Amino acid sequence: MMQSAFPVEERRRLHVAIIMDGNGRWATSRGLPREAGHRAGVQAVRRVVEAARHLGIGTLTLFAFSGDNWQRPAREVNHLLRLFEEYLGAEKDEFVTQGIRLSVIGRRDRFPASLRAAAEAAEAATAGPHALHLRLALDYSGRDAILRAAQHFRETSLATREAFSRLLSEVTHDGTSTPDVDLLIRSGGEQRLSDFMLWEIAYAELVFTERLWPDFDAADLGAALAEFFGRDRRFGRIPEAVPG
Repeated sequence: MMQSAFPVEERRRLHVAIIMDGNGRWATSRGLPREAGHRAGVQAVRRVVEAARHLGIGTLTLFAFSGDNWQRPAREVNHLLRLFEEYLGAEKDEFVTQGIRLSVIGRRDRFPASLRAAAEAAEAATAGPHALHLRLALDYSGRDAILRAAQHFRETSLATREAFSRLLSEVTHDGTSTPDVDLLIRSGGEQRLSDFMLWEIAYAELVFTERLWPDFDAADLGAALAEFFGRDRRFGRIPEAVPG
């Protein structure tokens, strides 16, 4: 596969996050209901998770449902919630076999009980040693997470970025402090962050693609990685002068 094109150790440390956009437009452009686009989007998730595992990426976070998505029509929201529950149930055993750890990040108090149970069961089953940490962001809002972490932060004397990152992990049910995002990809042609991981993307490289999410595949992920590894990440520093 395209695996050999990128440095092994850098891939293992890499945190890739994806805003999966374009399901509805993909469906309507084909004269299909939006629900068909969401089902096609699940197949894209399967392709990308498999590609990330083969590439040796350490952490993959997928933005599946935002806190603002509750404002969509009830029929579409209910369909999405059923899809999430189906996906977690269907993929759990395969994740164990493939060495994929699953975390569901975001709020859980607004989930149906059956979805909450499916998330907890998948997390428990995949909690062992893993090659890839897959994080699904469901009912997630970056601003809401920061606000809730800040409320707890006032109660601690550990006023450091690391301590705040741990609190963010706690309020989003991540379980462990996850490394900052290195590469953020958004499909669907839009160029905005949509309230996604606002603290964790402080120094992320951003890649926007016109590809609608149901069409996104391993080649698209590889192209984004190639662009990432071709960039000069300085984190505020300047390159050291090379002795003449």
